[in-house]
Amino acid sequence: MVVEQYISDLLYRYNCVVVPSFGAFLTQKSSARLNTVTNTFFAPAKSISFNEQLTSNDGLLVTYIAEMEKKTFEAALTAVEEVTKNWKSTLAIGDKLSLPNIGLLWINTEGKIQFQPYQEVNYLTSSFGLTPCKSIPITREILKEEVVAIEEQIPFIISPEQREKNTFRPYLKYAAIILLALSTGLTGFRFVQDRIQNEQVARQEAQKQITRQIQEATFFDTTPLELPTVNVDALSSAVLNPITTGKHHIVAGAFRIRANADKKIKSLQDKGYNAAYYGTNAYGLHMVTYDRYNDAQKALQALKEIKRSQSRDAWMLSEK
Repeated sequence: MVVEQYISDLLYRYNCVVVPSFGAFLTQKSSARLNTVTNTFFAPAKSISFNEQLTSNDGLLVTYIAEMEKKTFEAALTAVEEVTKNWKSTLAIGDKLSLPNIGLLWINTEGKIQFQPYQEVNYLTSSFGLTPCKSIPITREILKEEVVAIEEQIPFIISPEQREKNTFRPYLKYAAIILLALSTGLTGFRFVQDRIQNEQVARQEAQKQITRQIQEATFFDTTPLELPTVNVDALSSAVLNPITTGKHHIVAGAFRIRANADKKIKSLQDKGYNAAYYGTNAYGLHMVTYDRYNDAQKALQALKEIKRSQSRDAWMLSEK
């Protein structure tokens, strides 16, 4: 009777197969693994272990043998006990017991049974047909750039016959250099063109900002204001004549009509400012100033105060 064959059959379906009066073979599912030394892939499997403490007969193995051998339970049990007695005798004299498709058993120096499972059979039914697969290490392809660098460093001696066969290679190199130069030139041309265009846009934007600031600081009023009676002699020097002293002028506004400019000068003078007529600007507008200064720092302080208390549209005009 080949008991180990029946044990092997039951290990496919059960996690524990007890051999009466000998021990139990246990299985436990293990994940797929890779042997990095041999580059071998192993599918998920059932790992087998042996426990000599489990010797009580659970009837699984004996019942299965009785069915397969067409014997009674008692006859099958007697046959199993006879086989296990021979197994124990083999181990007792120091020999190793080999159970095909299961594992190898022997007794150590402490009198304990040791077990080493065989790996030829995978008892996990879900991994049926998945045999170990050995893979060859992949050798990565060397990049072409590295090969070219090596060719440049190491001189090659080419015979005339070989050079005639490979005369197309220099032309390919020259063609690649020409294509690279053309692409670089086109890229540089586009970069310069974009930069010129950006500078033009920046100039236009700056001109718009300057024009807007001039317009914000200008009072456009095309209707002459009605002037009260004014002593022309008293204002002739301060109002009618352009100012000539001071380099930094605090501009109050610019008017298309001179009469409105004179009205503005009188209004500022009534408030205590040393207002005066500056002259006309590039747009033909009559400019009126709050005051003028030779010291730029004092002019800036005065402009800050005027912006805070009088008009946020005031601005400073400095002469060279």
